[in-house]
Amino acid sequence: MSEETKTPPCAVTIHTDGACLGNPGPGGYGAVLDLGETKRELSGGFRLTTNNRMELLAVIEALASLPGPCAVTLVTDSRYVHDAIEKRWLVSWQKKGWINAEKKPVKNQDLWRRLLPLLTTHRIRFSWVRGHTGNPDNERCDALAGAAARKSGLPADTGYSG
Repeated sequence: MSEETKTPPCAVTIHTDGACLGNPGPGGYGAVLDLGETKRELSGGFRLTTNNRMELLAVIEALASLPGPCAVTLVTDSRYVHDAIEKRWLVSWQKKGWINAEKKPVKNQDLWRRLLPLLTTHRIRFSWVRGHTGNPDNERCDALAGAAARKSGLPADTGYSG
């Protein structure tokens, strides 16, 4: 059986969300990992960041937390994250030396570069869901991200450059 057709040892559905109180401002991310019999939640925040950074970091942290290669259904309400993958913007950015369609440097390169190896480790199917429409796991991620953004003593987002 080829590597491409092998079923990974785990299957997981991951919901992710990011939040920012002001944009930029204090921000947080949340993720709910549904492993079948169990669910895990992840969250964290930074004192100055952007919503897009938190949306992307939610995906990175969730995928990085998996114990090994998994078959992942990744549900996000972020068009930024979803479209960068599904519309192959990320592939184009890399080919063009991290320059976007407007001939400007791609924002959040540090995070996109962290995501790249995770995209090859796992077999991922990205799915977009409209936010704030009652999807329980999306709503829970939103609550986790918002709570993380409101915590006191948040660390600096060293990748954010304003």
